[in-house]
Amino acid sequence: MKKLLASSCLTMGLFAGISAAGAAECGTVTIASMNWQSAEVISNLDKLILNEGYGCQAEITVGDTVPTITSMAEKGQPDIAPEAWVDLLPDVVAKGVEEGRIVKVGSPLPDGGNQGWWIPKYLADKHPDIKTIPDLLKHPELFPNEEDTSKGAVLNGPQGWGGTVVTTQLFKAYDGEKANFTLVDTGSAAGLDGAIAKAYEREKGFAAYYWAPTALLGKYPMVKLEAGVGADAAEWKRCNTVADCPDPKPNAWPVDTIVTLVAKPFSEKAGPEVMAYLEKRSWSNETIGKLMAWMTDNQASGEDGAKHFLKENKEIWTKWVSADAAAKIEAAL
Repeated sequence: MKKLLASSCLTMGLFAGISAAGAAECGTVTIASMNWQSAEVISNLDKLILNEGYGCQAEITVGDTVPTITSMAEKGQPDIAPEAWVDLLPDVVAKGVEEGRIVKVGSPLPDGGNQGWWIPKYLADKHPDIKTIPDLLKHPELFPNEEDTSKGAVLNGPQGWGGTVVTTQLFKAYDGEKANFTLVDTGSAAGLDGAIAKAYEREKGFAAYYWAPTALLGKYPMVKLEAGVGADAAEWKRCNTVADCPDPKPNAWPVDTIVTLVAKPFSEKAGPEVMAYLEKRSWSNETIGKLMAWMTDNQASGEDGAKHFLKENKEIWTKWVSADAAAKIEAAL
């Protein structure tokens, strides 16, 4: 019996040593949480999985896109930016990668960030011929302006948004006025959300500028209209994104590239299992949209959302981690 106990103690000691070594290898980790919902929940998800599954000592630091990516590219801190929209700072990211300060590790949102003009799914299902912006503009009667139902309407975002500028330019490019449509200024983010929610819950026809992934599209399924033309990056930069450009052309809205950025020093000390997790960890816009809708409805924090996702989506996240890490995470939940 004493030999058995001694053997058990030795085995437990070995496992403890291995676990401690793993924790020491991963060590302290700083994870950037950007100031929007999907980034908040994924940073908390990484914190939970790294701490409970891999013995890290992860903490969240609050930031925003420009200062966070710039700091990583110049100083190698914070250690992880889980949801980096790198098209906003392409030159900074390229320089950081070239100089060996950051590495790109997979994509949390392989669908990318999708901006554009959307219509409700119930209307798209009823009118399968409406797939593009030109298709939309043939049917002002299906998208009535509340203030003048003889005209169609496209709901725009508030002044100051890049998407509002692009929508205004595309409305000009596609001759929206000649098609008997009006571009509606909804005044604010809340105004845009409220107009969409009101129309959707009444099952009215409407078209609106919006983007994915978002809680609103998670709650109200919508279909993005195609441009009806190919993408022209030079034209997009020249005129589609410039408010006072007088001659915009029809164009396809580019999909924003979203990656996980990791500071080079952390990537070298984290260990292969941690890096494999960060490489594999991804979800669809539909999945995160539904999660954000749940968070909004329940006034849930990023940590609440991360725990809810882990409890309800075992079939997704267990593919990202090792079997040993999965068991530890489940035990922690």
